[in-house]
Amino acid sequence: MTKMIRYEVEKNVAVLSLNDPDRLNALSLDMISQLHEKIKLINEGKTDVRCLVITGSGRGFCAGANLVEGAGKSSFDDVDPGKALEEYYHPFLIDLKNLKIPLITAVNGVAAGAGCSLGIFGDIVYAAKSSYFYQAFKFIGLVPDASSTFVIPRKIGMARALEFSLIGEKVAAEKALDWGLINHVVEDNKLMPTVMNAAINLAEGPTVALGLMKQLYWDSFANTFEEQISAESKAQTIAGKTEDSKIGVMSFIQKQKAKFKGK
Repeated sequence: MTKMIRYEVEKNVAVLSLNDPDRLNALSLDMISQLHEKIKLINEGKTDVRCLVITGSGRGFCAGANLVEGAGKSSFDDVDPGKALEEYYHPFLIDLKNLKIPLITAVNGVAAGAGCSLGIFGDIVYAAKSSYFYQAFKFIGLVPDASSTFVIPRKIGMARALEFSLIGEKVAAEKALDWGLINHVVEDNKLMPTVMNAAINLAEGPTVALGLMKQLYWDSFANTFEEQISAESKAQTIAGKTEDSKIGVMSFIQKQKAKFKGK
């Protein structure tokens, strides 16, 4: 199996790079599998990583699904993109949603199709000034997937989500920021330094509490008000019993900066 990703760790921050730059990091099934393996290792507690950054190698973040994989079929009747989603993309995305540490996506260049879905999936999304987001599905007769129809309307509202997908206009980073699709736009040459500063800051935080925050916000879409405040109290019980909570409270009382351990 060709290595389709790069995985590097610095100061408890993992940088996971899509690594097929000649194809603008188009998502092959091998690449999805390799990404998923790393996510599973993190969620299983087999690393010391406390923040994850996903970005793309070369001049693009991700051009979408690798259509070349299906081009060798004897006929289009043999191609079932829905099956690939269910077997590869969905298990990966579910585990990525349930990631127990903060996730930052650093979008460099094009983020199209499923690459757009992945690019905006971060808890915090940074984009290079020259980057753009592209719901390209209509141009190949397909529908948005890889969580697009869930995440996009919740970020930017139904009207803009429908326009984004039905018209298929390329949305530049500044417009994506104005829409609320992403969090920050930075100069191209400052993207990764800016992202790493933010990631290291998060990695020095109370990891358990940050993971519980993520879970609460995701679950809030499906919960009633009563269910959500109940979930908050249960999460607070867990957070309150952590070593980091004790460190945080004592540091606050002593007017010192807390040095969290991620436990």
